[in-house]
Amino acid sequence: QVQLVESGGGLVQAGGSLRLSCAASGRAFRSFAMGWFRQAPGKEREFVATISWDGGTTNYADSVKGRFTISRDNAKNTVYLQMNDLKPEDTAVYYCAARTGGLSSTFATGYAYWGQGTQVTVSL
Repeated sequence: QVQLVESGGGLVQAGGSLRLSCAASGRAFRSFAMGWFRQAPGKEREFVATISWDGGTTNYADSVKGRFTISRDNAKNTVYLQMNDLKPEDTAVYYCAARTGGLSSTFATGYAYWGQGTQVTVSL
């Protein structure tokens, strides 16, 4: 069992930056692959980024590639999402998720544990 708590969301102007954090409870954090997903109003939840248990493999949605960076600190049980050059279309609730087995996945169904989400709003 693992509990995830996101933080770092907020309101930012287009072109600005935010860093989301996801703190995980439990000593098994380093065995989980981690992912970030987002859901905008009226839309389905979509994949944003994922990272393997050791940080050696990362994947990004095409829409955020080159602007967002996922990273993790296993000593702190925390995964991060650095978001640069934010656009209004990035506005959504961002969710952190944990996947057992250590290998990353772009599919939400592959993640067993989810945080409560943090709101990111990008204004013009």
